[in-house]
Amino acid sequence: MAILVYTENWDGAFKKVSFELISFASKLAEVMGDTVTALSIGQVPENELSRLGNYGAHKILKVESEDLTVVDNQVYTKIIAEAASKEDAKVVLLAHNNVGKALAPRIAVRLKAGIGSGLTGLPENLDPFITSKKIFSGKAGSAIEIKTPVKVLTLSQNSFEVTENKLDSKIETFVPEAPTKGVTSRLNMEKQSGKIILTDADVVVSAGRGMKSPDNWGPIEELADLLGAATACSRPVSDEGWRPHNEHTGQTGKIIAPNLYFAFGISGAIQHLAGVSSSKCIVAVNTDPDAPIFEAADYGIVGDAMKVLPELISAIRQVKS
Repeated sequence: MAILVYTENWDGAFKKVSFELISFASKLAEVMGDTVTALSIGQVPENELSRLGNYGAHKILKVESEDLTVVDNQVYTKIIAEAASKEDAKVVLLAHNNVGKALAPRIAVRLKAGIGSGLTGLPENLDPFITSKKIFSGKAGSAIEIKTPVKVLTLSQNSFEVTENKLDSKIETFVPEAPTKGVTSRLNMEKQSGKIILTDADVVVSAGRGMKSPDNWGPIEELADLLGAATACSRPVSDEGWRPHNEHTGQTGKIIAPNLYFAFGISGAIQHLAGVSSSKCIVAVNTDPDAPIFEAADYGIVGDAMKVLPELISAIRQVKS
């Protein structure tokens, strides 16, 4: 028996969440007495595939086809379900992101499996199989019992630490019986380049409506450059078009857990905190001393972000020089 992990890649390189999933599966396999099989779909070089073995994958299945450059939910569902049956997988694990949330229910139906979505940690119990997740924007927890022999699980991003567990894994080519040609086609794609991926960043510099105008974002980007950080924003900012939607963090945006999170001019609504509360250290700057963000912050400055930012940038420049 095995735990099957679907590992996503971007242009032939695995995302951080894929290593997080393998780390989670490795720990789960220890308590279940199973092995971990990673499934890669798309064109991924051999040296990149082998990296999955550094985090606990016993076996790596690769599915390569020119038809699989675009995620097609129907095609990917069939391939993953077929691989799960081949490996006699009792657990199928995916990321709780847009791709995983689209695939997991379909896979569960095909495998006649129970589903646990948005998990934040290892099962509390194996018999019965009970998992937990956060609800009400992280204010409460919920226990989920899955009674079916096969379980489909999705893991919330940045909820489990990536840990190395090097194994001498073997890479095998998997040729599915299911057709690899789907109905989805890609007409055009614009790639983001030169920026740190928000969900992978160790340091994030974020700002909200307290910046007063999209023209005032220069110091935010300057600070991010100094710290080697990703930039982010609150939902009102992205809704107003001040910043791109892919920078929106919160319950309805990106869920992140950096080592250091700066929040400039963000009040800290419950929906925003749901997306950043797992940050190891939160530094907040706001003119309102009663802003909810200060309840979650490790360090807080009551002041105008437009005045604090230049001082902070100057201090960091002095330290770096």
